[in-house]
Amino acid sequence: MTIEFSFLGKLERVIAERRDAPAEDSYTASLLASGPQRIAQKVGEEGVELALAGVGSDRSRVVAETADLIYHVLVLLAAHNIGLQEVVEELKRRHQT
Repeated sequence: MTIEFSFLGKLERVIAERRDAPAEDSYTASLLASGPQRIAQKVGEEGVELALAGVGSDRSRVVAETADLIYHVLVLLAAHNIGLQEVVEELKRRHQT
């Protein structure tokens, strides 16, 4: 099975664009403007929602909540000027040990 991860890179770039040139009608821009505490709160909320979905049997809800969590994690990373590649490198480092 081939997994296409290039969209995550595209989404990361869009989030960075919203950070660097916020648009008034952008949820991403407003979330970034609200600051790291609010973004972290959203990550926590989405993590809990995913955990709750994970104990159920609704596959589509697990997929949707996972997408929400990944998006909000990418926003959190952007707020700290951390690229997804840094996270990938950390995962690779951990895999080697």
